[in-house]
Amino acid sequence: MRGQAGTVGDPAGEFLALYDQALPHVYGYLVARCGSPAAAEDLTAETFLAAVVVVRDGDPHPPGLPWLIGVARHKLVDHWRREGREERRLRMLIDEAPRADDPWDAELDAVAARQTLGRLAPQHRAALTLRYVDDLPVAQVAALLGRSLHATEALLVRARVMFRRAYEGREGSDG
Repeated sequence: MRGQAGTVGDPAGEFLALYDQALPHVYGYLVARCGSPAAAEDLTAETFLAAVVVVRDGDPHPPGLPWLIGVARHKLVDHWRREGREERRLRMLIDEAPRADDPWDAELDAVAARQTLGRLAPQHRAALTLRYVDDLPVAQVAALLGRSLHATEALLVRARVMFRRAYEGREGSDG
């Protein structure tokens, strides 16, 4: 529980007062633009963390609401860039020529693929992400997951099967 803001010259008190006043504005700015409350919360936290660093370092011009909104804007752009990189990685997977033995691979939709990955068990999601999104060789995936090469290959086979089942069943079909 927070008490009243401190007196003038009290950086902690002034920061708490700024936080109380600016939080709804910064969060509102972000949630309206990114559309995800969870992402807006994370970006709001990053924004105020940047303000804490400025206050802690004793900047003679303490941050205000316009400064916070500017930082939030930069954090949002960085967020969009990260999402864009992830989207491009997923699209690269989709755009690769399908293997002759499995034409299904060419039919992936990037957004549906990301949602499907999110529904998989953590070990399957991790293995598929490291192998196909991060494009790591199986040996490196094995090292990162702390598994043997053969165990990782088997995990990837199971993960692909689970991904396919989840992806094909995403429409809510009865079968």
